[in-house]
Amino acid sequence: MNRAPLAELSGIGVRYRKGGDVRHGLIEIDLAVAAGETLAIIGESGCGKSTLGRVLLRLQEPTEGDVRYRGESLLALKPHAMRRRRQAMQMIFQDPLASLNPRMTVGETLGEPLMVHRLARRWRDTVEPVAAAMRRVGLDPATVRRFPHQFSGGQRQRIAIARATMAGAELIVADEPLASLDITIQSQILGLFEDMRAQGGVTFVFISHDLPVVSQTADRVVVMLGGRIVEDGAPRAVFREPAHPYTQALVDAVPVPDPDAARRRQERPAAAVAHGTPARPDLCPFAPRCPHLLPACTHTMPPLRHVAPGRRAACWLHGDWSPP
Repeated sequence: MNRAPLAELSGIGVRYRKGGDVRHGLIEIDLAVAAGETLAIIGESGCGKSTLGRVLLRLQEPTEGDVRYRGESLLALKPHAMRRRRQAMQMIFQDPLASLNPRMTVGETLGEPLMVHRLARRWRDTVEPVAAAMRRVGLDPATVRRFPHQFSGGQRQRIAIARATMAGAELIVADEPLASLDITIQSQILGLFEDMRAQGGVTFVFISHDLPVVSQTADRVVVMLGGRIVEDGAPRAVFREPAHPYTQALVDAVPVPDPDAARRRQERPAAAVAHGTPARPDLCPFAPRCPHLLPACTHTMPPLRHVAPGRRAACWLHGDWSPP
């Protein structure tokens, strides 16, 4: 059963000027996030994952395209209307120590969203909601007067999660929320996300580079490279039978304990190491490294098309191409 889209990106592009050059952060992004799903975005560093997350919440303005939330264009909203909309849209940043105000106690950090969105009239009215939020993420309310530097990395990430939920967020973008955390803490944080989704119906966009975690937690995975979406679909299908050579390279980079499986990987054509100038924005960003390079790959960018039920890929290996 298809779920209605909660948030949508249509024709999104982000360009930067560096000196006399134009750099492309995002290129022709079309993406819908269904209400209640967990969508994972994966790809190498610099591929545009975090930029996409910020644009989705309108923390960064796109150069072109539109961002819609519940069918309403966010780019058309005036500042006061956008502030009201932000109550439902929150972000958890990769480094909680950098995203938490070092001059504010935990109580002030968690109480501030209630005051900003006028869910509490006085600071004293935030005491009980803050204590409840701390208990919900496994923190002792007795530590409410402590500052961020007095907590461990895992505890700070819990504070950031609690802050994101204070105003009743429907959509949370989590940007590498498990980075620098040990396995035990990662498991606890993922458990918190699952509880929030099950009990509160929260929709997650989960930005990650950890394919095993994504395969266990996400309903759908989007693979990005060079500012483009090159593949998306259900994690099990995408990781078992990648439709794009770049996805295959990502899967092959994950260590496996099975020697036979590792040997079979070595027998497949490997992606080359990229050298020289970046790929052209009008061509497949994987072309300089692709072991399956076709004549079409040097002429034009393949469209992101359906290659199987629930699967899309942007690759000339899937689809007809004839030279102009």
